[in-house]
Amino acid sequence: MTTTTAVPAAPSQQQIFKVALASIIGSVIEQYDFLVTGIVAATVWGDVFFKLQSLASIAAAIGVYGLGIVIRPVGAFLFGNIADRHGRKNAMVYALLMMGLSTLFIGLTPTYDSIGPVAPVLLIVFRLIQGISFGAEFGTASTWVVEQAAHSKFRAFWGAWVGFAIPLGLLLGFGSVIFVKSLMSAADFNAWGWRIFFYVGFAVAIVGILIRTRTRDSFVFERFQSGSDTLASPAVQVWKEMPGRILRTSLVNAMFGGAFFLCFVFGTSYMKAVGYSGNQAETIGFIAAGAMFVFMVIGALLADRINRRTILLIAAVVFLVWAIPYFYLINTGSYWLAVLAEVIGFGFVFGFGYGAIPTFYTENFPTRYRASGASAGYQISQIYGGGLIPIIAGLILHAYGIHRAYIYIGLFVMVYAVAAIWAILVTPDTKGVDLERN
Repeated sequence: MTTTTAVPAAPSQQQIFKVALASIIGSVIEQYDFLVTGIVAATVWGDVFFKLQSLASIAAAIGVYGLGIVIRPVGAFLFGNIADRHGRKNAMVYALLMMGLSTLFIGLTPTYDSIGPVAPVLLIVFRLIQGISFGAEFGTASTWVVEQAAHSKFRAFWGAWVGFAIPLGLLLGFGSVIFVKSLMSAADFNAWGWRIFFYVGFAVAIVGILIRTRTRDSFVFERFQSGSDTLASPAVQVWKEMPGRILRTSLVNAMFGGAFFLCFVFGTSYMKAVGYSGNQAETIGFIAAGAMFVFMVIGALLADRINRRTILLIAAVVFLVWAIPYFYLINTGSYWLAVLAEVIGFGFVFGFGYGAIPTFYTENFPTRYRASGASAGYQISQIYGGGLIPIIAGLILHAYGIHRAYIYIGLFVMVYAVAAIWAILVTPDTKGVDLERN
């Protein structure tokens, strides 16, 4: 007499929605943290945690912030392994728990005046832990929701829910910064007000953990687990079997990461250097984030109707063409031309392309190491793409000055656009691919 394991049924729309909601929580926190931590690191942490001269103090604080980005591939490796061996849901719960606790501990870290050199050491440790947890989010969250929607004709749309977290998190971050600063003086904000953001991040993480623990794993992984043996080390195996695919997919997101950091991180500083006020730069960013959400929905729906590759190509070509005009419009000093530059260069390029990105990553890898592959390709691109571009752009700005640098910066980022276009063209489109292949 043989015993058979029940094969999980394909989920309903309501069940897909539950997983999409659970997957988006951590990603929203990631984007919220990205914005507020960047602002706090650049304006507050230097005085609070480092006792160095002005510029050195700011550089040290931003360096600690950058460590949270550089360490992300470690999180991708560790949690990709967990997701492919023990389930996407379990990996997402553990990652969000780590994220919530590290965010809380950053908010609780005593100042340099209180505990001396131990303060920056603790800050570095907690930021590294936070970065590891962030490295788990995008690839595994995308895998979870796209697998759950494997039989849906709106698979790219459901996958884009992970991407929706980016504009939503930015809008939440912008709103929080503006609101908290309006409640107190600059001195109070620097003394203790900045910590509120991290307490809020912890509270939201707890809500996210409760939602995730009450949600089932993807039916694709459950079917795989019931019929096949999981790999001993999927995060290692995917690098052995598909290194070319990891690197090609990473080139695509390197361009999008570059667009994000160039227009959002460096672009905001560039606007202020040109002469825009701080409020104007933040308002322009807020408008672009709203436009990004709209374009992301449109891009996802078209990715389902047409295909993934066409959407990605359109975004990459626009970025290639718009790189230099973006800076030219900002250089005019016109508020509305700067809005146009941000809405197209940031809102459209990033938003429209990201309508297809989560599905593009997950559909390019088989079930046995899908989370590991998607996470690896996505997170390594953050280092040489999004992380490197603003650094190089800053050096070019310093070398050539405000009126000439933008031409060289534009040419520099166009290289990323060309590389992304090549990677998209040599990677077969994945619309309609069977996600239950092993």
